[in-house]
Amino acid sequence: MDIAILVSANILILKSHPIPKLKSGDTVALISSARKILPEELEFGVKTIEGWGLKVSYGKNLFQENHQFSGNIAQRTEDLQTALDDENVKAIFFVRGGYGSVQIIDRIDWSTFQESPKWLIGFSDVTVFHAHVHQNFHVPTVHAAMPITFPNNTPEALSKLKTVLFDAQINYKVKHHPLNQMGAAEGEIVGGNLSILYSLLGSESQLLTKNKILFIEDLDEHLYHIDRMMRALDRAGMLKHLSGIIVGGMTEMNDNTIPYGKSAEEIIYDVVSKYNYPLAFGFPAGHIANNHPLVFGEKRILSVAKETTLK
Repeated sequence: MDIAILVSANILILKSHPIPKLKSGDTVALISSARKILPEELEFGVKTIEGWGLKVSYGKNLFQENHQFSGNIAQRTEDLQTALDDENVKAIFFVRGGYGSVQIIDRIDWSTFQESPKWLIGFSDVTVFHAHVHQNFHVPTVHAAMPITFPNNTPEALSKLKTVLFDAQINYKVKHHPLNQMGAAEGEIVGGNLSILYSLLGSESQLLTKNKILFIEDLDEHLYHIDRMMRALDRAGMLKHLSGIIVGGMTEMNDNTIPYGKSAEEIIYDVVSKYNYPLAFGFPAGHIANNHPLVFGEKRILSVAKETTLK
C-alpha cells in the first residue's frame, strides 16, 4: 500500500487537563493487563523506548505467570493501579494484548488519573481501556504498537508513534480502496479491536458513537463472526449515527469448510453501506507491521475521495 504521512504541530487539550507531551528523561511504565510476557520478548521494545530518551519502569508483577496471564487478577490490577497513581510516570505502555484486560477494568480506581491524566498506549485487548476511558472520562488514549510487536513493526510506524507522543499530530494520506464510500466527516476518533468492542456491548465501557468516527480492526476471526459482530453493533445503535468509519487491518481471517463467500471488508461494507457517511478501508493500523498510531478522542477530519485523508 502506498502511504504518505504528513506531520503538523498540535497540542492536545482536554476539557479540564492537558496531557503533556513526553520529553527526554521522562519515566514510562511497562505493564501487562493480559497475557504473560518473558523478559527477552521486551528487549527490542525497551531498547527502542530508551532510545527515545525515556526511562523505563517495570510493573512489579510484569513477569509473573498465572496460566496464560501476566500474573493473577490482583497482580495485574496492582501494576496498572500503581502506574496510574505514580506522578513520576508520564505514560503507560501495555506491553502486549491477548486476553485479560476486561478482568481488571472494574477494579481500577481512576480518580488520580482523572486529575492527572497520562498517555495510555496499546491496541488489541487494550481496546477495553481505550473505550472505557473515552466513554467515562473523555481522556485521549493512543491506539498504537506495543513493545512486544516493536521488532516486527515498520520503522515508519515506530517513528510516527514517537512523533505522536513527543511532538505532533499525524496526518494521513491513504491509497483508494474499491469498497470505499465517498464523503467527508468531522468527529472524534474512537474504537479499536472489533471483537473487544463487541464484548463491551451493554457495559459501562460501551462507546456512545453518535457523531464520531469509528475505527475498527481485527485478527484471526472467522468471517461469519465478523458479520455477527458488525450486526450486533448495528442493532445496538453504534453504527447508525456515526460521522464515518475507518477500517484497518482485517488480518488472518478464517473460513469454514463451506466458504462464507465474502471477505471481511465486504462483510463490513454490506452492514454499513446503507448509511450515508464516508467509509474508508485499508487504513494502516491494527494487527499489521505498519501499525500507525491513532489518538482516540482526538477530533479529526476524514475525507474519502480518490484517496483517503485524515487531518
